[in-house]
Amino acid sequence: MTPRQLEVLRFVEDYQGRSGCAPTLQEIATRLRLSKITVLAHLRNLEKGRVIKRSRYRRRAIEVLKPSRRVPVIGRIAAGRPIEAVETQDDLSVTDLFGAHDVFALQVRGNSMIEDHILDGDYVLIDKRPVARDGETVVALLESGEATLKRYYRENGRIRLQPANATMAPIFVDRVQIQGVVVGVYRPV
Repeated sequence: MTPRQLEVLRFVEDYQGRSGCAPTLQEIATRLRLSKITVLAHLRNLEKGRVIKRSRYRRRAIEVLKPSRRVPVIGRIAAGRPIEAVETQDDLSVTDLFGAHDVFALQVRGNSMIEDHILDGDYVLIDKRPVARDGETVVALLESGEATLKRYYRENGRIRLQPANATMAPIFVDRVQIQGVVVGVYRPV
């Protein structure tokens, strides 16, 4: 599911919760600043993924098959220079399409992952686990207590935390604590 499809789904759910019926294509398009054709394409993809069911030739006929769930937003993560790891508590509504069992979200601060399409202000969805494979994007807690979002690589007995921004240098450390691995990105409208 793309971030835009997730926004369409969340809007449909919120609208149904408020009004008791599904929104029209035009209402979705207006709210999300999209064309009706684009909205229709997103709805078709959601239907192919069995997230929603639509009744053809009827207005307001969208049924949500996989309801959203709440994922805790537990703080912010640096995508640039590491920042102090501070826990906060909030929630982000996402659909349970990630195969991960223990998912949390962090709001990104910085531009070190822009070449992986992770931008300042985005939310990264993290599968909480203490290990990662080479090349995975991880939340890494450094020995200094600072946390950062980078690609993880083991090389020559050290760990390279690689930004996805050609203007930034990697961080080399002997040890790091993996807090989790990125399984999705959500970009608010």
